[in-house]
Amino acid sequence: MAGERQARLADRIRVILAERLEKGLRDPRLGFVTITDVRVTGDLQHASVFYTVLGTDEERISSGAALASATGLLRSAVGSQLNTRLVPTLEFIADALPENADNISALLREARERDAEVAKLASSATHAGEATRMCTQMTRMTPRSSSGFAVLLP
Repeated sequence: MAGERQARLADRIRVILAERLEKGLRDPRLGFVTITDVRVTGDLQHASVFYTVLGTDEERISSGAALASATGLLRSAVGSQLNTRLVPTLEFIADALPENADNISALLREARERDAEVAKLASSATHAGEATRMCTQMTRMTPRSSSGFAVLLP
């Protein structure tokens, strides 16, 4: 029961914050911010807000500072639209989603390159059993002396 209420409250906070950020905060440091997730503690007293910023590292840092300075304003916006007795405190955490996605795509690219190398090597390779079979056929065809040793022909 509490988990369901946490999830509903977290979703509502995410929507409220996204709408408020869409209207703007009048802070020139704030870049293109997307709220990716909100997690609320079991006692509904604290909310961790995960966000991403589209842009350079410098823009990410300045947007984080802008969100940190606007925490009170955003909390009051959340409090005015929530029908709860207590408004949870907000903590803004930069989401590592873009960095993880870049890392995963680099790993996938490397795996594709290795697969291509293996396929290239496999296309020119022969089965190990074929070489053995050919050697066996060759030894059957070589003339042998009376002692059983193969006779080398010039």
